Amino acid sequence: MSLTVQDISVVKALWAKIGSRADEIGAEALGRMLTVYPQSKTYFSHWADLSPGSAPVKKHGKVIMGAVSDAVAKIDDLPSALSQLSELHAYKLRVDPANFKILAHNIIVTVGMLFPADFTPEVHVSLDKFLQNLAWCLAERYR
Repeated sequence: MSLTVQDISVVKALWAKIGSRADEIGAEALGRMLTVYPQSKTYFSHWADLSPGSAPVKKHGKVIMGAVSDAVAKIDDLPSALSQLSELHAYKLRVDPANFKILAHNIIVTVGMLFPADFTPEVHVSLDKFLQNLAWCLAERYR
């Protein structure tokens, strides 16, 4: 599903409003994923505390949202922007690519929860398309 010019504009405008809280969004979304989809904990078994709000969850949530923020900035060329991350997750970390879609869903839930006034149906669909494209690009090296 390709992003339209309107989708790109909506995502960039949303990110301009919410980007300053990206660390909070990342921690909440990752914490939700680890709780609701416990099978995703497999990739983080080296962490002492996998509970929502724990230091490792907050730290990795920040890393994730840094990558998402970078993807927003490079939204016109997501495959190139995410190539190295795709390679890392496919070959070194060996993360099941289904987890990218699960995390995308949790990011959407979190954005809707934290920014209800900004989370219009138009924003929802554009953000969903963007995050699904991001997940698809991350899964590229698995093909």
